[in-house]
Amino acid sequence: MTQIAVIVGSLRRDSYNRRLAQALEKLAPHDFQFQYLDISQLPLYNQDDDKQQAEVVLQFKQAISDSQALLFVTPEYNRSVPGVLKNALDHASRPYGKNVWAGKPAGVLGASIGAIGTALAQQHLRNILAYLDAPTLGQPEVFLKVDDKFFAEDGSVANEGSRKFLQGWMDAYAAWVKKHAA
Repeated sequence: MTQIAVIVGSLRRDSYNRRLAQALEKLAPHDFQFQYLDISQLPLYNQDDDKQQAEVVLQFKQAISDSQALLFVTPEYNRSVPGVLKNALDHASRPYGKNVWAGKPAGVLGASIGAIGTALAQQHLRNILAYLDAPTLGQPEVFLKVDDKFFAEDGSVANEGSRKFLQGWMDAYAAWVKKHAA
């Protein structure tokens, strides 16, 4: 079984990005197990806390360590990643030398009601992940414009063309994970 740590960059319970992550799970290989990590309870990152990280931070870092790969599904806030996602990235990379993201193959995608999807947030996230040494799937890219009709009642992707496109992304991601997972 390949454990995938899923980090959704939105805290909203019914966010399009959480729904997208759940729809992607339906397209994944049967040996992929998705674990959704809760970033809502992480305190604001403060370097003063590095010597004694909060228990919730240690649990978050352990879940990442226990995974073989990462899946980031994020909205775009003000042309970048949401602050809560950046906070999670910072926590799991600290203290210096204790970066649990390193070496974990990652996939990045997102959905928005806007015309450019989450293109800029994804680019910023890819830059961060490059520094954190998480090899990230470069192609295909996924910049989805969505609305409530994008998802079927069962949580899958309603449109056949979009579902095939996302299946192609999932197939590429699965190959990426199998190639790079330790």
